Amino acid sequence: MSDLQTISPERAAELVRNGAVLIDVREADEYAREHIPGARHHALTRINVANPAKDGDDVLIFHCRSGARTKGHAPKLAAATQNCEAYILDGGLESWKKAGLPVALDRSQPIDIIRQVQIAAGSMVLIGVALGVFVAPAFYGLSAFVGAGLLFAGASGFCGMARLLGLMPWNRRTMAQAK
Repeated sequence: MSDLQTISPERAAELVRNGAVLIDVREADEYAREHIPGARHHALTRINVANPAKDGDDVLIFHCRSGARTKGHAPKLAAATQNCEAYILDGGLESWKKAGLPVALDRSQPIDIIRQVQIAAGSMVLIGVALGVFVAPAFYGLSAFVGAGLLFAGASGFCGMARLLGLMPWNRRTMAQAK
């Protein structure tokens, strides 16, 4: 199978009731905060290291938050599930929730790292612009530095700010679970 078909949340729930396994491909911090009860966690970043299918799995349904990650990596997911029937949950966790299906939410977990990066980077850019306008134009350099960091993160796949935020006390428990 070279590509995976998408299925609706309702069809996925029906398959799960009949023994299919949901595989959540998001990162550990995302899974810890919110996930579909009973879904097995297997981050996309681990697909090349370990097979998401276990002995006895006949049908797998992959999902992420919105469906974009799973669709974007469908060939990789299909290759990892050669001996199973596999699908992608159309619209991911968001469509599952919209369909009124159950979700486990742990508000004691921090918001996911990418959102933390967005909040921190956006705040730093805004502060740099405000300081540049009201204090001294040299503060525009802060905004330029953050922009360059985001450009580098997008081009290289390495985000120093995400690594730094992962070391913060509120993220330590989730990051330890990911290892």
